Amino acid sequence: MIMTNKKWAVKRITVNLATQEAEKLEKYCQQTGRPATDVIRELIRSLPLSEDTKEKG
Repeated sequence: MIMTNKKWAVKRITVNLATQEAEKLEKYCQQTGRPATDVIRELIRSLPLSEDTKEKG
């Protein structure tokens, strides 16, 4: 039996984007061949955290 590792969303969010923002995201996804979800997750993971936040977590 083949097991696949499926990642399930813990929390679903809706983001309202301006037309230019949505077009830029779509163009980037087309150029890179990556889905928007992956691009957005990567951007979120790259956000810097302050030292105060790191110490509490």
